[in-house]
Amino acid sequence: MAHYQILIIGGGTAGIMVAAQLMKKQKGLNIGIIEPSENHYYQPAFTLVGAGTFDYQKTVKPTLDFIPKGVQWIKDSVTKLIPDENRLETKKEQSYTYDYLVVAAGLVNNLDGIEGLREGIESGVVCSNYVDPRKTWELLQKFNGGNAVFTQPTTPIKCGGAPQKTAYMSAHYFKKRGISSKTNVVFATPGSVIFGVKIVAETLMQVIGRYNIHLKTFYAPQKIDSVNKIIYFREVGSKENMCVINENNVLNEKHTGDETIQIPFDFLHLAPPQEAPAFLKYSELANEAGWMNVDHNSMQSNSHSNVFGLGDIAGLPTAKTGAAIRKQVPVVVDNLVRLVKGQKADNKEYNGYSSCPLVTGYGEMVLAEFNYKNEFTPDPELKKMLIFKSFKPHWRLWILKKYMLPYLYWNKMLKGEKV
Repeated sequence: MAHYQILIIGGGTAGIMVAAQLMKKQKGLNIGIIEPSENHYYQPAFTLVGAGTFDYQKTVKPTLDFIPKGVQWIKDSVTKLIPDENRLETKKEQSYTYDYLVVAAGLVNNLDGIEGLREGIESGVVCSNYVDPRKTWELLQKFNGGNAVFTQPTTPIKCGGAPQKTAYMSAHYFKKRGISSKTNVVFATPGSVIFGVKIVAETLMQVIGRYNIHLKTFYAPQKIDSVNKIIYFREVGSKENMCVINENNVLNEKHTGDETIQIPFDFLHLAPPQEAPAFLKYSELANEAGWMNVDHNSMQSNSHSNVFGLGDIAGLPTAKTGAAIRKQVPVVVDNLVRLVKGQKADNKEYNGYSSCPLVTGYGEMVLAEFNYKNEFTPDPELKKMLIFKSFKPHWRLWILKKYMLPYLYWNKMLKGEKV
């Protein structure tokens, strides 16, 4: 049975960054990373791939290129956590023990979370940048008018703004092709507003108006009939916020029962329901919702002091983004080094910072930055560099999204350098 001083589950953004920063900060640590995939993906570019403006091949590189020197790569998947024994088990029937554990496994798509979703994806009728952005671009090019519906589930998802980004990019694409007049772009969300940060929401409502997008709030996708091309939504608003079908019903919406609305579609994109991997979801390290139960400011497990969880699987009341990970990693690394030195893990500096690069069209973007209180909190260094209000669409932010961030990701973040 192999033993590691620090064992990291997950070789994605969070896991690699933790390993890289640990090796820079504390030489000689015995670290292992459990990661089954030989490929590492830059997923923030998937929205651009789905809009035909980024090469998919540039989003993937070998995992081996980013395993820090001196860190052991374990090509395997975790199947069971036994934190009371400081031990875990893997798919290859191996058992590993540790002094400290970092859970950074990322989340998984649940294609069975919405009835008919799996069939729709597999038949090629429904698309999702979360599954295959190349398919989104393929279907966009084939679309010639009708209802283009974009939606998202009731579960937390990776980069909560991604589904609406796809709607904005697609609406702009339809305009460029000259088919806007015969297209109804629909963005349906279970939420009550387009975005939780007020100053950003005000900007996005202007974008929605510019593209003449039909915004449907309190619409939770429930079922997809890919044969007849109909999507069913469940109303999730209160009686004061019931979904209303306008008299001028250009979408051909129909109420089917008290709380169900159906909309026919000619193009459908959505984020699948998402959840933590089963080994975590059903372990004692998870909270009632199935996410990692951690302190919101230190990312230390609330039940096991030698365990940390960060990234998309962490049960934190903020957006699941790479920007959030960028701020979480230094706190987790600092706390781990303190524990290794026999000190208290009392760094609680993470304030919920996250950011969502909201692409609002080809050549422009809004950068929503916020904390646990949903306060607009621009990164001081970024603000200094950009020299303008990032809650407004701007071409410089597009350059940041398409060119600067991928470069920083591959060449700085994954190598443990400060960004």
